[in-house]
Amino acid sequence: QVQLVESGGGLVQAGGSLRLSCAASGPTFSSYAMGWFRQAPGKEREFVAAITWSGGPTYYADSVKGRFTISRDNLKKPVLLQMNSLKPEDTAVYYCAARPPGSSNLYRDYAGYEYWGQGTQVTVSS
Repeated sequence: QVQLVESGGGLVQAGGSLRLSCAASGPTFSSYAMGWFRQAPGKEREFVAAITWSGGPTYYADSVKGRFTISRDNLKKPVLLQMNSLKPEDTAVYYCAARPPGSSNLYRDYAGYEYWGQGTQVTVSS
C-alpha cells in the first residue's frame, strides 16, 4: 500500500514559480515510478512529468519541457515538481501518482498508475 499527499500549490503570477511536493509512505514506495498529472476544469487529466524508481531517466510533456523539473530521493524524501516560468494555461489541479514496477504502460499513460494523491490546486494569473 502506498499513500500519497501533495502540497505546495497556490496562486502565482505568470512567470513565477512554485514547487509541488508529494509525500509518499509505504514499504514499497522506493520501487515505484512516480508521476505528476494535472486536470483543468472541463478538460481531461493530462500527463505532466514522470521519474523512474531509480531517479532517472525523467519524462515530460512537451508543454512543460524546459520549465518543469521532477526529482526524487529514495531516502524517504518527497517527490518534487519544480515549476518555473508558469503560464496561465498551467492552471489546474495537480496530482501525484505511483506506478508499480513491471507496468507495461507508457509513463505518460495514467492507466498505468496504481495510487493517486488527493490533488493540489495551482492557479496562475495573467
